[in-house]
Amino acid sequence: MPDCVSAILVHVADVEAGLTWYQRAFPRAERQRLPAFDFEYLKIGSIHLEIVPADEKVASGAAGSVVYWQVEDFDRALSHFNAIGAPLYRGPLEIEDDLWMCQVRDPWGNCIGLRGPRGGAQAA
Repeated sequence: MPDCVSAILVHVADVEAGLTWYQRAFPRAERQRLPAFDFEYLKIGSIHLEIVPADEKVASGAAGSVVYWQVEDFDRALSHFNAIGAPLYRGPLEIEDDLWMCQVRDPWGNCIGLRGPRGGAQAA
């Protein structure tokens, strides 16, 4: 049975612009290339963030599941995403263990979830 996330696909109208934007959004992301498939993606830890073309089967935008990224400092992460053009979409909302969560939207309308403590305080 599956026990961890291996890849996340994000559908956009312009793949190169999407790769560039998401690399700014996730500064620790490493751009990787699979020459045999003429395919580039971003690697964040063990997760492949795959920026792929939107099409008639899967459009870009807010329409279903949202991946939430754990952040060390919720306020700083939200400010970072706002500064690169990802406006707040839902929240912020205080949740369990003094954590906060929200959703922002990328330039193609896709939702990105953020979840973590305010001000970098560690949750108990």
